[in-house]
Amino acid sequence: MHKINNEHGFTISELLVALALTLVVTGTALTTFKNALNINETAGQLADANQNLRAGTNQLVRDLMMAGRIIAGGGVPAPSGSGVTAIARPAPPGQTLTFQLVQDDDGVLNIPSITHGYQLGPTINGSKTDMVTILTVDEFEPAISGIGSGTPTGLQGTIASDGSSVLLPSTSPWLVGDTVNDTAAINVGDLILFKNANGSAMQTVTSKDSTHIYFAASDWFNFNQRSSSFAGTVHCIKTSSACDTLPVSNTVLTMNFPNTALFRALMITYYVDNSTTPGTPRLTRVINHFTPQALAGVVEDLDLTYDLVDPSSNRVSDIASLPYTDAVTGVKYTNNMIKKVNVHVGVRSESISKPAQDYVRNHISTAVDVRSLASVDRYNNTP
Repeated sequence: MHKINNEHGFTISELLVALALTLVVTGTALTTFKNALNINETAGQLADANQNLRAGTNQLVRDLMMAGRIIAGGGVPAPSGSGVTAIARPAPPGQTLTFQLVQDDDGVLNIPSITHGYQLGPTINGSKTDMVTILTVDEFEPAISGIGSGTPTGLQGTIASDGSSVLLPSTSPWLVGDTVNDTAAINVGDLILFKNANGSAMQTVTSKDSTHIYFAASDWFNFNQRSSSFAGTVHCIKTSSACDTLPVSNTVLTMNFPNTALFRALMITYYVDNSTTPGTPRLTRVINHFTPQALAGVVEDLDLTYDLVDPSSNRVSDIASLPYTDAVTGVKYTNNMIKKVNVHVGVRSESISKPAQDYVRNHISTAVDVRSLASVDRYNNTP
């Protein structure tokens, strides 16, 4: 009887070929998977960068559009005169800035509705960044009708004759807020705009109680300088000529205020902060002198230029630094002639993209017509 042995199987050569093919297919699959992961990571980084870019730019554009609301192109007078302390301006960490005031036709020194900040921000990748400060009126805070004497009711407030306080009803939304109408109470550090037929002025809230808001001296901005030898103070809006001749007379200092509208003013400053988180510059928004808010990162470019029109309707475009004197017309342009703002913002991803071995970057450029400043009197030929 014969014994049959079945030795069918793979030879060494066949096994090696099969193993090689398996390795090739597996390697290709792994490479494709890795590339897909890298592409997905890059897409995520680009999406994050774009989201940061949109979020930061949209807020900046909105605030620029609202610049000068109720305030208009002339800006707000600032205390001025011999011995006055300069008005402090919010600035990037480590810097101390004061406002560049603009003189109007009457000789009054004003803080414009838009104050440029050419190359006042930190240097990112070898290039200086810009900043900008915007003045507007809070659209969500009700105006108060300021009276000079008597007991206030409803949306009224009695302005002390020395300008140091405003008496309000204990139920005033300025003191307690109004959740139904999304109104916040006035806080220490807020700016109050006083505006009447004689002009305007601004003061800083330094304290409050159940019936008053106060404007004590030595506020952070230095708005509460009410010396009789200074122009641009709240005393100057008591009469049409209160500060035409200084010092202010004792009669003016002690007289009651005429009917005056009071508004919550917003001073909004944008800059790039590269100090709070070193190496991760953030587009930062500061309201008044409150805690800065980081809007977007990582921001590498913030460049602003301005289109301006003078009272005679001469125009210049893309001006980065002011004041600017046109070489042809000889016209001197200042911050209070700004009509449009040209914005350029650039961002990069938080981490390096592996395929490119570099950061993912994106930029946006846009132009903003400032609603309250954009109009031009075509028929005004006054030089």
